[in-house]
Amino acid sequence: MTDLQKRSLLKLAALSAVASAALIGCGKKEEPKPAPAPAPVAAAPVPAKPAPLKIAFAYVGPVGDGGWTFAHDNGRKAIEKEFGDKVVTSFVEKVPESADAERVIRDMAGQGNKLIFGTTFGYMEPMLKVAPDFKDVKFEHATGYKTADNMRTYDSRTYEGAYMAGVIAGKMSKTGTLGVVGSIPIPEVVRNINSFTMGAQSVNPKIKTKVVWVNEWFSPPKETEAATALINGGADVLFQNTDSSAVLQVAEKMNKRAFGWDSDMTAYGPKAHLGSAIINWAPYYVKATRDALEGKWTTGQVWWGVKEGAIDMVSVAADVPDDTKKRIEEIKAGLKDGSFSIWKGPIMGQDGKPIKDKDGNEWTGSDAQLGGLNVYVKGVEGKVPGGEKK
Repeated sequence: MTDLQKRSLLKLAALSAVASAALIGCGKKEEPKPAPAPAPVAAAPVPAKPAPLKIAFAYVGPVGDGGWTFAHDNGRKAIEKEFGDKVVTSFVEKVPESADAERVIRDMAGQGNKLIFGTTFGYMEPMLKVAPDFKDVKFEHATGYKTADNMRTYDSRTYEGAYMAGVIAGKMSKTGTLGVVGSIPIPEVVRNINSFTMGAQSVNPKIKTKVVWVNEWFSPPKETEAATALINGGADVLFQNTDSSAVLQVAEKMNKRAFGWDSDMTAYGPKAHLGSAIINWAPYYVKATRDALEGKWTTGQVWWGVKEGAIDMVSVAADVPDDTKKRIEEIKAGLKDGSFSIWKGPIMGQDGKPIKDKDGNEWTGSDAQLGGLNVYVKGVEGKVPGGEKK
């Protein structure tokens, strides 16, 4: 091969290389691979909805008694309205103040109720027996005075309503003799009888009060019999510390006057009805439930009255004089702001001398003294059953 031929071949190869490079340079560029899609982020788990607080009530009477138990059940309903699905409530009615009470309360705790209300004085000892066995349950006892680490007491100052009823009775009585149907002779009831009498004497110092005890909280037949006996004995205005409307109904039939107690009982005896001294348990029950839900519940003793919205005198009869109605409103205002005290000493006993407390101390009207009161004041006839033994 000549030199000329070799140079021609080399030139041809060089041109071919340049052409190939040009073709590659003008070709379509390779697209970059798309970035991988991010892995889906797992949704945050929705917190489990807390289980509702289970709350149980033990009632000494039927919910339809129109008085004590009816008022407590209205308080239970107020809890449901306030807290909705955060709570579940239940109740057992007509639970005797006996060994049955311990059985029922123990069963309530065993069923998972974490807040249990025992709504009568006679449940105190049974609840004290059950409480140590269920440390995670909060027990609430109405009207008692013994507590435990997981049991507190609560009460309403019913004597404030009794005093206001007395003011009306003292004005409306024509015979000067009042009648009271008493349930169980414990300080709570003795205090109410005395307060009713003192309220009446603030209007008419000559008022006398007769008492018939039935030794039960709810017994319409016995209450009827006692009310009839009081009217036959000269009483023309009746008061009660029992749970049914029987006393008011007797007054209606016998053309006398009377009061509703614990709940508004106007409908049971509209002609006889002078007013109703009511208890509103809703404020306390809502507070106790909120305490439990928020982990703020503590043991202790609570005693609420007019000041806290727990006690009131309602549905005062149209024929009660305006000056008496005004006096009732003044008493309410004084109880709310602390300017009026029903039990500030000295308080005269049946012998006309200032009463002393059960330990022989001068009377100051302290809550501790009121909690142990077991004697009648001046104007109440008879003796407190068993009072002299305390």
